[in-house]
Amino acid sequence: MTTSTSPRRSRLALLSILVLCYGVAALGALSTAPSIPTWYATLNKPSFNPPNYLFAPVWTTLYGIMAIAAWLIWRTPREGPTASRRLDGLMLFALQLALNALWTPIFFSLHNLLAAFIVIVLLWIAILLTTLRFWQLKPLAGALLLPYLAWVSFATALNLALLRLN
Repeated sequence: MTTSTSPRRSRLALLSILVLCYGVAALGALSTAPSIPTWYATLNKPSFNPPNYLFAPVWTTLYGIMAIAAWLIWRTPREGPTASRRLDGLMLFALQLALNALWTPIFFSLHNLLAAFIVIVLLWIAILLTTLRFWQLKPLAGALLLPYLAWVSFATALNLALLRLN
């Protein structure tokens, strides 16, 4: 079920959400790139640490999927019984996106593995809550967030392993 918004407005909303998500990705890349060949290269890493070249395509895909999921929720009715849950879902989405944006500079620029671990745990919780809320409103939107939740679960384990090894 979608709102009666115009196709133009719907496309503009999708474009805006994509720009927001990829803006967070770009800010993350700015903090990450200088640290990969220097600080990150010197860390003791667990055996399950993926190669560096894998991170960019995975995150690029996830940010696009996240934007589509949020757009599907944006298109749900603004009035009636789902209106407050829709707003809750979009606010949770904004919270998890903010935590996502916060984690990268804490980890890669500040090199603070403990603070980054705390933030990524909060991020994981926010993604879970967002996924559950999205699922209630539009199961496809919730399902689209499952790969993101899985990847951040892996990233949380990796952050913890790096914290313990370093």
